[in-house]
Amino acid sequence: MTAADPALTAEVLIEALPYIRRFRASTLVVKLGGNAMVEPRLAQTFADDIVLLQAVGIQVVVVHGGGPQIGELMARLGKEPEFREGLRVTDAETLDIARMVLLGKINSDIVASINVHGPLAVGLSGADAGLIVAGARDPELGFVGDVVSVNPHIVERLLAEDLIPVVSTIGTDPTGQAYNINADTAAGAIAGALGAEKVVYLTDVAGLLRDLDDPSSLIAHITVPELEALVDAGALGGGMLPKIRACLDALAGGARSAHLLDGRVPHVLLLELFTDAGIGTMIEPEGQP
Repeated sequence: MTAADPALTAEVLIEALPYIRRFRASTLVVKLGGNAMVEPRLAQTFADDIVLLQAVGIQVVVVHGGGPQIGELMARLGKEPEFREGLRVTDAETLDIARMVLLGKINSDIVASINVHGPLAVGLSGADAGLIVAGARDPELGFVGDVVSVNPHIVERLLAEDLIPVVSTIGTDPTGQAYNINADTAAGAIAGALGAEKVVYLTDVAGLLRDLDDPSSLIAHITVPELEALVDAGALGGGMLPKIRACLDALAGGARSAHLLDGRVPHVLLLELFTDAGIGTMIEPEGQP
């Protein structure tokens, strides 16, 4: 590794300064997924970025899922997964496995990687303090849930203490029954409830692509009406639709912008937030200043 050019480093810092000023004291919800969760180098640079964002005064909330890791543990335990229309059927045993993976493994690993830099991160589930009230999506899917409502009070209290909430997406219904909730959906709902400045989805693609096989078809900026028109016309890859819907729901709920970024790029959060060019896709309501 060669030493950084001091002049170039200074230029980068100067470029970042107006963005740091602009977003200071604002709330950023980051949904962690894809390779950024499982590749150790990316996981550590993600943690570094989160701490830097918090250090310059941005209130950060991390939301994560863990579908592949749940599948891996099920296989190790000899339990055959069952899917219906792309959704994992979640019986009581599968729900227990999901809770073990999400709370016992992934959440604690993310918290530990952030806390290398100091006592900053606090692990939560959607069940804590009634953060995510859930309801069954379909009885045939078992304990797969949808977000009914979000009570952000516990997250707001942690942010007020300059802490970083790390949320795993297990929610509960009013009887206390737990449900596993899609992390994209949960991140959007939490961002909306917080009135977040931005909700960011880290994925394994460069952003919103008109053609999933063509990286040059990246859409750098788009408004909600423009995006809805593309969706209605069937002009976007079907694999992106769940994340698109989560972005639209977050914006409808109160978030000011949504971003789709390639989590395989080291420090992608900093490149998107603190550089003039950005790096992924930004979605905004029409006419927003």
